[in-house]
Amino acid sequence: MVEMFLNPNKTLHTCKADECEGCAVSNKLVCHFNAKHLTLFLVFAFPLFISAGYFVYDYNPFLLIPWIIFVLSYFGLIEIRVMCSHCPHYAEPETKFLKCWANYGSPKFWNYRPGPMSKLEKIIFFSGLFIILFPPIALLIVQGHFLSLILYIVLLVTFKFALKRFFCERCINFACPFNVVDNVTRNAFFDKNPEIKKAWGK
Repeated sequence: MVEMFLNPNKTLHTCKADECEGCAVSNKLVCHFNAKHLTLFLVFAFPLFISAGYFVYDYNPFLLIPWIIFVLSYFGLIEIRVMCSHCPHYAEPETKFLKCWANYGSPKFWNYRPGPMSKLEKIIFFSGLFIILFPPIALLIVQGHFLSLILYIVLLVTFKFALKRFFCERCINFACPFNVVDNVTRNAFFDKNPEIKKAWGK
């Protein structure tokens, strides 16, 4: 039987610890994601992306198809290469698909690359998000739909706040530009994951 998520009682492939029980790092970081994390992420993500797609469609239905294709390509391939392949979860050898909260089910086509993102990767990462999330703002302004614009901005801000509050403060992918884990906690994680520590030059 294929498990939906990584075994919470088994240490990460990169971790040198023998077991997870009693680990102080796991109290501050989420090393093993579960259905609750995925559901919470989707609760905040779906309203934003569904509304973005709707506003693109409302302006011109023919623009929706290329927008959807880019969204799927970005989150399923591009973002996986430039950002997710730096994550410890990407190093898990027993699964060919990601089992995290943000890109669950995305195929792991690329090699695992511990360490920080390059400047080019960050540019690609933010450019993709801009291409996905900015068009609805521009289209709503052009149409003069300012109430819808306010709603969209509220959804965008709420999503960003939710990411920081519920995920980015406890995420083990330190390479992600949105990660805000403090240095003390990072160093504690590095000590348990020597390969990652070396890749970060710590």
